[in-house]
Amino acid sequence: MDLLSEAISAIRTGHPTSGMFVRHAPWGRAYPVVPGSGFHVVLQGSCWLVPPDGEPMALGVGDVIFMPRGADHLLVDSLDSAVTEQARPGEPREIAGPGARCVLVCGAYELGRQRSHPLLDELPEFIHLPARPGRHPALRGAVDLLAAEISEPRAGTDAAIPALLETLLLFALRAWFDDRADAPTGWAAAFTDPAVATALRAMHEAPERGWAVPELAAVAGVSRATLARRFTATVGEPPLSYLTRWRMLTAARLLRESDTPLSTVARKVGYQSEFAFAKAFKREYGLAPGQYRRAEDQPAVIAV
Repeated sequence: MDLLSEAISAIRTGHPTSGMFVRHAPWGRAYPVVPGSGFHVVLQGSCWLVPPDGEPMALGVGDVIFMPRGADHLLVDSLDSAVTEQARPGEPREIAGPGARCVLVCGAYELGRQRSHPLLDELPEFIHLPARPGRHPALRGAVDLLAAEISEPRAGTDAAIPALLETLLLFALRAWFDDRADAPTGWAAAFTDPAVATALRAMHEAPERGWAVPELAAVAGVSRATLARRFTATVGEPPLSYLTRWRMLTAARLLRESDTPLSTVARKVGYQSEFAFAKAFKREYGLAPGQYRRAEDQPAVIAV
């Protein structure tokens, strides 16, 4: 089982959105917090990303900037430019001006609003993936295909763009983890630690099983103490704490994406009693399972 794909699929909701924006200097655009993840790709020209805290980041052609938790920020052509726009539905995709032209693809992914996954939780607020020759060719290819579909729509574009956006998200995260392969920490290390990865796959493949640390350690081929130590150091929590989190994320996904009866959802995530499942779910999400299902039927509106 592909751990990265599973983690993202567990918290992805709704449909990704994107658009191409053309701005001529001087310009400045504010991006408020979004209930999900966002990204920008510079296709032409250059600009600056200004976070609420920390140093501005210079972005050039081909650069990808990814915001795992949809943090608020500014984009400006120059650090001296005033901010005169705010991202909102229906705003003009192109604004003329006397200065240099900048072309951006901006997009957002809706995520489950009550609970995230620790893989995303540990990422920085802003991930800058510069365009470097020979680096991350798959990501570069996804960027090029997405830009072509947005700039010149053809038959099938409405189907192609969501698929390319999903691919871009996975390739951006893969690039981030690949860049840390020489000295992995956190989830980058979890992916490369055979024992931890095996234990994670076992829980992901069968969350309904009554896993205990000795059983997981046997599957992983290490001692209980070794698994507990390495799992906690990389994943950020002990094995059985993560198991509970994964069960709840899986349950939330089933509630969002299907009309599966609550009793069946409970069994699929390791609870023989619907009451025990409902109690555990409410403890994690603050809502009973049925309330959560109804709330998630109301999609968020994300401006890009």
